[in-house]
Amino acid sequence: MEKNKPNCWDTNDVVMAKYHDEEWGIPQHDDRKLFEFLILEGFQAGLSWSTILNKRENFRKAFDNFDFIRVAEYGSRKIAALLKDSGIIRNRLKINAAVGNAKAFITIRKGFGTFDRYIWGFINRKPVNNKLRSFKEMPAKTALSDLISRDLQNRGFKFVGSTIVYAHMQATGMVNDHLVSCPRYRDLVKRPTT
Repeated sequence: MEKNKPNCWDTNDVVMAKYHDEEWGIPQHDDRKLFEFLILEGFQAGLSWSTILNKRENFRKAFDNFDFIRVAEYGSRKIAALLKDSGIIRNRLKINAAVGNAKAFITIRKGFGTFDRYIWGFINRKPVNNKLRSFKEMPAKTALSDLISRDLQNRGFKFVGSTIVYAHMQATGMVNDHLVSCPRYRDLVKRPTT
């Protein structure tokens, strides 16, 4: 993005600005990427997103670049190693949830062909453009994120409350919550849906 055009986050944090300008809200259809965001959003619970972004490369290394097949096979030795890894968030519940979520992710892929087909099916594969004029209008969760959250939980996922699911929808472009005044909003509206 051009330096003279402000983004809607109005942040001086270089990592956050880069994430806003190059990733947030771009429709993601790659299952590994969808898994990465699902796990990172779960680890973010109770923390700031900038904390997660600053540890993202460490997470990628620790979790085998979010290869969900490998993560699903993690046993007690690997979990113990992750609990000692100062480069990530060392929370036993979240680490165990990541392993369990990888297993549930694989089960969804078996039933739907891809996780992408499953998750984007909730919105008929077309991003929702919310046309927000200020962040006061931005919801923390919606009826749709409630529905997806319940469905994921029923399928065995953990750390997928409605707020986490909504953040995942924003990150992966299922919803475009850039403010309408932000150049990224217009860029994403023009982007092909799949």
